[in-house]
Amino acid sequence: MLERLKSLPVTAIAALAFAALPANAQDESTPDADTVVATVDGTDITLGHMIALRSSLPQQYDQLPPEVLFDGILNQLVQQTLLSQSFEGEISRRGQLMLENERRATVSSEILAGVAERAVTEEAVQDAYEAQYANADQKTEYKAAHILVETEEEAASLIEELRDGADFAALAKEHSTGPSSAGGGDLGWFATGTMVAPFEEAVADLEPGTISDPVKTQFGWHVIRLNETRMQETPELGEVRADLEQQIRETAIEAHVAELREPADIDQIGDGEIDPALISQFDLLEN
Repeated sequence: MLERLKSLPVTAIAALAFAALPANAQDESTPDADTVVATVDGTDITLGHMIALRSSLPQQYDQLPPEVLFDGILNQLVQQTLLSQSFEGEISRRGQLMLENERRATVSSEILAGVAERAVTEEAVQDAYEAQYANADQKTEYKAAHILVETEEEAASLIEELRDGADFAALAKEHSTGPSSAGGGDLGWFATGTMVAPFEEAVADLEPGTISDPVKTQFGWHVIRLNETRMQETPELGEVRADLEQQIRETAIEAHVAELREPADIDQIGDGEIDPALISQFDLLEN
């Protein structure tokens, strides 16, 4: 049920929870994370506890009305409190290990979230944009169509028909085995690096309006017609900001972990020392 990386802004969740509180509670004071929403035999459950649990729920819970989420989360926390209060003795080995893993994951997530947030500055975004787009060499884009057949002989026969004036789109609809056949073989615009190498090399050698010789790829034999070329437009910063910010976050996290690893004394078991299948042998936790 819990997925720690999927969360909503705390302020938004607090607002939803506040809306679900009785009117007299709203009048007394504005709730915050320390606002007590329930007390179970002296143990307080706060709005902060509810928000933390809400932030860990899978995305499909977003579809539920706020009042349903509020009641469900509160009931769950009350139930968990009752159960934990009733517990006597020592927690199982499995439970201890799960708590250790849970704490490790929570602390790690908070650290990485801070690293990622600090890394995304306007200067970093601008530098990434200039490196990736503004100062990069422009790529050529091609608008082409093709007919895909099984043999070189079929491709050569179609080329003869095209040179005799046959309609390319009509032949593609009739003979091509590729998914673009319904559209007359039209592939639209594509940039360098999009197609498999033999196909792309053949396209690059064509002049607009010309047709290739038979071209073999792992998909079969192609007859290619190049329609137009253009230089790929550089996107505006706003169009790629989200992608750049994500790249910056990922790079910062990788660098931070690598920095921690460098001086660390990490002693791991070698390959073959333990059977990997043992991680599914759950009865070991009972020993």
